[in-house]
Amino acid sequence: MAEKLSFFVAGLGRFGKSVALTLDKMGYDVMGMDIDEDVVQSVSDQLGYVVCADAADEKNLRLIGADNCDVAIVAISNLSASLMATLILRELGIKRIVVRAISEIHGKLVQKIGADKIIYSEREMGVRVAHNLTSPGLLDYIELDNNITVISIHVPKDWVGKGLKDLDVRQKYNINVAAIKRGENMMVNPRPDLLLSGDDTLIILGDNESVKKITDSLG
Repeated sequence: MAEKLSFFVAGLGRFGKSVALTLDKMGYDVMGMDIDEDVVQSVSDQLGYVVCADAADEKNLRLIGADNCDVAIVAISNLSASLMATLILRELGIKRIVVRAISEIHGKLVQKIGADKIIYSEREMGVRVAHNLTSPGLLDYIELDNNITVISIHVPKDWVGKGLKDLDVRQKYNINVAAIKRGENMMVNPRPDLLLSGDDTLIILGDNESVKKITDSLG
C-alpha cells in the first residue's frame, strides 16, 4: 500500500481553505498556515494542525514541519510573500509545490524559482463550469496536469449494485476510482468488492480522453 501523502497549505483564504479542508476530508494529513489570526481561528476547529504565522519566514515553515510534507500549496495573495514562500519551500526540498497565481507575471516568476504547477483559479474555474454545464451528471472537473483529469460524478445507473471489480473500470474505461463518497464518509482506495449505491459519488482519475468518454456518457 502506498504511503499516505502529507500536505502543507500556506494561505487560507477562499482558495487555500477550500483545498485544505477538501484534502482533510479525504483523509490526508494537512498542515495550514496563515498570517491573519481571524482566518486561522475560523478553520482551527476544522483542520487538525493550523498556525498563525508568516509563511515567507523559513523559521516558521520549519517550526510547523512544512519541510517534512510531500506537497506544498502556496495560496498567498501577496506577490512578494508568495515568491518568498515558494523559494524557501523549494530550498527545503519539498517534492511538489503548487502555487495559486494572481496573474500571468506571478505565475511565470514562481515557476522560475521552483513551482511545479501553477493554478490560475479564475481561469480553471471557468473550465470546470463549462464542463459541469455540458455534462449533467458531472459534479466537478479538475485538470491536474496536461493529460490527467479528476472528475466527481454520480454513479451511472447501470453501475448501481455492482462492485468495481465486476465493472472492471480500469480495463474497460482506462480510469481509476480513487475514492467513493457515501453520505459524509469518504472512502479512499475503495475495496474492489464494495457494491455501489445510487447515492454514491465517485472520484475518478484518468487521462483526458478516457475521462471524456465517461463524461460524454453521463445524462
